[in-house]
Amino acid sequence: MLEPTAEQIRDERLYRDLGLTETEYALVTEKLGRLPNYVEAGIFGVLWSEHCSYKSSKAHLRRFPTSAPHVLQGPGENAGVVDIGDGLAVAFKMESHNHPSAVEPYQGAATGVGGILRDIFTMGARPIAFLDSLRFGPLDDAHTRYLFEQVVAGIGGYGNCVGIPTVAGEVQFSPTYKGNPLVNAMCVGLLPADKMMRGTASGVGNPVFVVGARTGRDGIHGATFASAEDPHEKERSAVQVGDPFLGKLLMEACLELIASGAVVGIQDMGAAGLTSSSAEMASRAGGGIEMHLDDVPVRETEMTPYEMMLSESQERMLVVMERGREEIAFEIFRRYGLEVADVGKVTDDGRLRLIWHGEVVADMPVAALVDEAPVYEREAGVWEAPSQQAIPTDTPVATAWLDLMAHPSVADKAFVHRQYDTSVRTSTVLGPGYDAALVKVPDVDKAVAMTTDGNSRYVYLNPRKGGEIAVAEAVRNLVTVGARPLAITNCLNFGNPEKPEIMRQLSDAIDGMAAACEVLGAPVVSGNVSLYNETRGVDIQPTPVVGAIGVIDGIGRRIASVPVEVDDQVSLWMLGREDDALDGSLYGEVVCGRPVGDAPYINLAEEAKLHQLMQVLASDGLLLAAHDVSEGGAAVTLAEICMQCARGIAVEVPGGMNLHGWLFSEAQGRIIVAVAPEQAQAFLFAAREAGVPTRQLGRLAGSNMMVAQNGTTHANLSLQELREVFEQAIPNAMMAKYTEKA
Repeated sequence: MLEPTAEQIRDERLYRDLGLTETEYALVTEKLGRLPNYVEAGIFGVLWSEHCSYKSSKAHLRRFPTSAPHVLQGPGENAGVVDIGDGLAVAFKMESHNHPSAVEPYQGAATGVGGILRDIFTMGARPIAFLDSLRFGPLDDAHTRYLFEQVVAGIGGYGNCVGIPTVAGEVQFSPTYKGNPLVNAMCVGLLPADKMMRGTASGVGNPVFVVGARTGRDGIHGATFASAEDPHEKERSAVQVGDPFLGKLLMEACLELIASGAVVGIQDMGAAGLTSSSAEMASRAGGGIEMHLDDVPVRETEMTPYEMMLSESQERMLVVMERGREEIAFEIFRRYGLEVADVGKVTDDGRLRLIWHGEVVADMPVAALVDEAPVYEREAGVWEAPSQQAIPTDTPVATAWLDLMAHPSVADKAFVHRQYDTSVRTSTVLGPGYDAALVKVPDVDKAVAMTTDGNSRYVYLNPRKGGEIAVAEAVRNLVTVGARPLAITNCLNFGNPEKPEIMRQLSDAIDGMAAACEVLGAPVVSGNVSLYNETRGVDIQPTPVVGAIGVIDGIGRRIASVPVEVDDQVSLWMLGREDDALDGSLYGEVVCGRPVGDAPYINLAEEAKLHQLMQVLASDGLLLAAHDVSEGGAAVTLAEICMQCARGIAVEVPGGMNLHGWLFSEAQGRIIVAVAPEQAQAFLFAAREAGVPTRQLGRLAGSNMMVAQNGTTHANLSLQELREVFEQAIPNAMMAKYTEKA
C-alpha cells in the first residue's frame, strides 16, 4: 500500500485526519526541521492527541497534591503506588473507556477492564480487585438498555475470565448520558514495597521486546478517536477487541518475568499501542529506542509501519530486558504460548527510530513526541449557575420516598453485580453493596478498602463545590467501613474543552477536588482525563469520578454497614450537622425534571473532624454499623439499613426543619451509625471530644419505617413495600425489552 508523501500530507492537509491542527503540524515541521512523512505525522498526531498528551488539562492537573510520606509512586507512571506497611504496597489506577463503549459496548467495556488490568501488573503488582463507575441515560430508552446490558456483560466477561473479583462500583442514570455513556474502570493490586517496576527504557544496548498477542489492525486511531468531537459517530474499527484468556496468560507470564529480576522496564501497549509505549519509556529514561518493525509479530498480511505503530490490539506489552538475559523472556513467554520477539534496542541519542525492510521509515526526537507536546491554556469562561426554581414539597412523603427508592440511581444493583464474580480468590471481606469494599491482604491482618464515587449533578450546579464533594464522599466511604484513607485516583469526564464554559467547569472542579485532597489527606497518585464527551454538540454534565484507597490494620476493626445482631435496644444516630436544604438533591431533580439549586452543603473542616472521629470509633469498637448519607438523603440511608437488618424505625424530625428537606437533603458530612446501649456513653463522649454534632434518631424495632414531626405521622411504610420497589426497579426496566419484542 502506497502511503502519501510528505508533500501530499502538507498540501492536501491530510494531517487533519491524523488529529493534528494547522498550528500543530507547523510545530511538528519545526521540531523535525523538515516535513514529516506519513508514519511520523501519524505518530505525532496520536501522541499529541488529547487522550495521550492531556494538552487541555495538564496545566490544571498540576494543582493536585500528589505527595505524602506513604506515596511511593505518583502520577506519570502506569499506576500510582502507596505503602500500606509490613513491607507491602498497593498499586491502583482508574481509566475511562467511554467512547469505545458508546460504539461497541461489550468490547469497549471489556477492553477497558483489560487495559486497566495491564497497568497494574506492569507495576509488578498482583491484581486483587476490579471496581467500576458507570453512567447511562434513562432506562425507558431501548438503546440505553442495550448499552447498559452489554457494558455490564463486557465488564463481567473480562473480569470473570481473568479470575479477579469485581468488588465495588456505582451505576447512575441521567438524561445527560443518553448519547454518551461513561465507563470508568479501576484496578487494585498488591506488591512488595521494594519491588516496584517502572516503564522506563534505560541501559544503552538493552534489548526491546514485544510480548503477548500478535499485532492486528483493530484499534487503529483509538486515541485520536477518543479525542474527537462526537467520536461515537466514527467508524467501529477504532474499537479494540479483547481476549481475556490471553490476558490472564499475559499477566502470569509478565509477573513471572518481573520476578526473575531481568526486566529493566515494562509498559502496557494501551492507547496508541507501540507508539506510546516506546516513546514514553524512552522519555522517562531520557534516551531513545530503535525498532525493527519487520520483527513485530503481526496477524494480518501486508501491515504497514503506520498500522503497526498505531494499532491498539490488546494483550500486548513492551519490555526492556537486561542485555545477556534475553533467553529468560523467550523461555517464559513460549511456555505460556505467547508471542515474544526481540524488536530493537535502547539507544542514547534521544530518538525514536523505526526501521522497516532495511530503511528508516521514521526518525523523531523523543522529547518532541512526549515532553514537548503542546499544552494549551484554553479560555475558561465565567461560571454561571443554572437558572433556579423553587423545589416543591407538596408530594406526600411516602410517595416521594418510594419514588426515590425506585429510581435506578438508588435502586438495588444486584442486576449488575450478580453478573460479576465478586469473591474469587476468597479474599473479599466486603463486596458490592457496601460503602466501600474490603479485600484481605494475604498473610497479614490487614485489608485494603476501596471505593468509587462521583455525582455530576453537584458539579453541574456548582463545579468547585461539586469537586470537593466528589473527593469527600469517596474518602468518607472509606472511613465509614473503618479504614484509614491513603490516596485517590480519578477519572475526569467532561465535555468539549474548546468551549470556555466547559473549561471553567474543569478548572473549578479540579480546584475543589484539590482543596478536598489537601484537607482530607488524600493525595492524587494516578488518574485519567476524558474530554469531548458530547453528542451532537451537547456536552454531558461534568462528571469527575474518584477512586479512593485505604487500609485497615486489623480486620476486626472493620465496621459493618448494618448491625449483625439486632435487638430492640440498638439505636441509630446521626453523626454530623443535620440539614433540610434540597439543593442538588435527587428529590429536586425528580420533582423538577432537572438538577436544581446549588450543590449540597459541604464544609471540609467539618468533614475532616467526622473522618477523624470515625477512626477513633472504629479503633475503639464503639459502633455496630455505619452507613453514609448520600444520594437520596437520610431517607434512603435509613431504608437501606433497615431493609438489610429486617428491622424498622420510628424517626421524629426536629420541629423547626422542613420535613421533605430533612428526609431527602444530600448535605455532606453525615453518617448514620448503629450503637449498642452499653457503648452509648463512650460513643457520645468521643463525638463531643471531636466536635461532631450527634442526635439519636430512634431504635431498630418492628417492621415499618415511620416518620413523624410535631406529633403527626407523615409516613408509615412497611419494609416489604420499600424492598419491593428497591429490588424490582432495574429488573422491571430491563424486562421492557422482552415485552416490547412480544
